Amino acid sequence: MRTTSMLNVPAVQADGVPEMAEVVLFHHALGLTQGIVSFADELRRDGHVVHTPDLFDGRTFETVDGGVNYAEQIGFGDLIYRGEQAVEGLPGELVYAGFSLGVLPAQKLAQTRRCARGALLYYSCVPVSQFGAAWPDGVPVQVHGMDADPIFVGEGDIDAARALVESTDAAELFLYPGDQHDFADSSLPSYDAEAAALLLHRTLAFLHSTA
Repeated sequence: MRTTSMLNVPAVQADGVPEMAEVVLFHHALGLTQGIVSFADELRRDGHVVHTPDLFDGRTFETVDGGVNYAEQIGFGDLIYRGEQAVEGLPGELVYAGFSLGVLPAQKLAQTRRCARGALLYYSCVPVSQFGAAWPDGVPVQVHGMDADPIFVGEGDIDAARALVESTDAAELFLYPGDQHDFADSSLPSYDAEAAALLLHRTLAFLHSTA
């Protein structure tokens, strides 16, 4: 399994200007919170184009259980379909990113949509077999989660992430010390500033490397 704390060197164009990526970023079960918007803005400040589809039609929730219950009412299959609909009309050369529940559409699109440039899976990972026979060749992927998160670890996502990393040299798993789930959302009590900063640095390096 590949793990590393080193940052990649950003890719640059011939004129020395860093290359930029186009990203579709899917929110977690609490909805499109201000923390998700702020994270997307950090990527934009680095020069990337970022789309933030709202799969919940403007609704946000105070608890993960509330958001998951709403997602169950919609149906997880329908949520994935909403994610697929959100990228219609966008170019194929996209990086697909998702936080927790948002990993479902992000991972499916990365595995099945042609010309995907990469995937960033935050706090969650599902077995590759759910969307295909194998992870697609040439599509880099990172998985990020806390090593004592009762959801990421206790519900088997870490096992799916480790299996993904074992299956392809294009995958990396980054574990952070702590037990919080939504640790990179600055609008939530679960926010961990130190871990979130490292996750952001790794994300920006990844985006430059895939541009």
